[in-house]
Amino acid sequence: MARLRDCLPRLTRAIRSLLFWSLVYCYSGLCASVHLLKLLWSIGKGPAQTFRRVAREHPPACLNDPSLGTHCYVRIKDSGLRFHYVAAGERGKPLMLLLHGFPEFWYSWRHQLREFKSEYRVVALDLRGYGETDAPIHQENYKLDCLITDIKDILDSLGYSKCVLIGHDWGGMIAWLIAICYPEMVIKLIVINFPHPNVFTEYILQHPAQLFKSSYYYFFQIPQFPEFMFSINDFKALKHLFTSHNTGIGKKGCQLTTEDLEAYVYVFSQPGALSGPINHYRNIFSCLPLKHHMVTTPTLLLWGEKDAFMEVEMAEVTKTYVKNYFRLIILSEASHWLQQDQPDIVNKLIWTFLKEETRKKD
Repeated sequence: MARLRDCLPRLTRAIRSLLFWSLVYCYSGLCASVHLLKLLWSIGKGPAQTFRRVAREHPPACLNDPSLGTHCYVRIKDSGLRFHYVAAGERGKPLMLLLHGFPEFWYSWRHQLREFKSEYRVVALDLRGYGETDAPIHQENYKLDCLITDIKDILDSLGYSKCVLIGHDWGGMIAWLIAICYPEMVIKLIVINFPHPNVFTEYILQHPAQLFKSSYYYFFQIPQFPEFMFSINDFKALKHLFTSHNTGIGKKGCQLTTEDLEAYVYVFSQPGALSGPINHYRNIFSCLPLKHHMVTTPTLLLWGEKDAFMEVEMAEVTKTYVKNYFRLIILSEASHWLQQDQPDIVNKLIWTFLKEETRKKD
């Protein structure tokens, strides 16, 4: 009996792990089947259109707009990777580091680069695998530990020990992890449309609606097929994310211009440009939930209520993981792409948070 009691906890963990990975792989297969049907439907309607791709050799002018800042590169000694970023504001000012989501790159922060350069050295980074930043080939090079270390090493390379850290979507996930693992590096934390990682992990298993909204996490577990599906019909899926009624910027938002949209398509249409970003997601199920999860940094969470990918209820639960000043602001008419959708309001809210005194919870 004693030996049985000793074995029970290990057996329970093994069964839970088996059920968890069964769910992951079964749902991944289901999502892949749905996309395969979409592909077959598209081919049936027009094979020439399905496999059409416009050659894009030169970047749109907006990507070299000098009002946004200067294009810079830094090579990290330990990993050997070269990172691209756009910086605005004078060197020596406090650092504001901006981490984009998927499928985005530094350009998603164009409104913030212009806004905050008066008082900050604003750095909008291309994350590992994105844009002009190096993209390692192997999936294991995109584990969360690697992504966290990237941010720490970049701060060191820029000559800073701490920063105001702002992250959106997947960049918000990384921002939470930096605040958890290296709280001394983060003066203030601002996250846009992404809950605390543990909230996300627990919520998705308990709410089928969120499981459905996060189906792309599971679809991305399939090798190569997601990259292919994003590229067909001249990257129609990518354009759809930003412009459709369901997932795009809201009707009352600051719509993307034709040139803005072309900037996104240009970056992700480069050879191999989709594999790195999607590889970020291919390690997530082996990394969550977190063992250490409390945030001790003053935190602002901004949320677009019309987010098609994240249920707003997760934002409310997030405050239980922040053992410091926490402020949640939900914008009722805003989409998932909040800093592009409502840039004036977002910038004003960030300014208010940066300038106010924040006191730690008792």
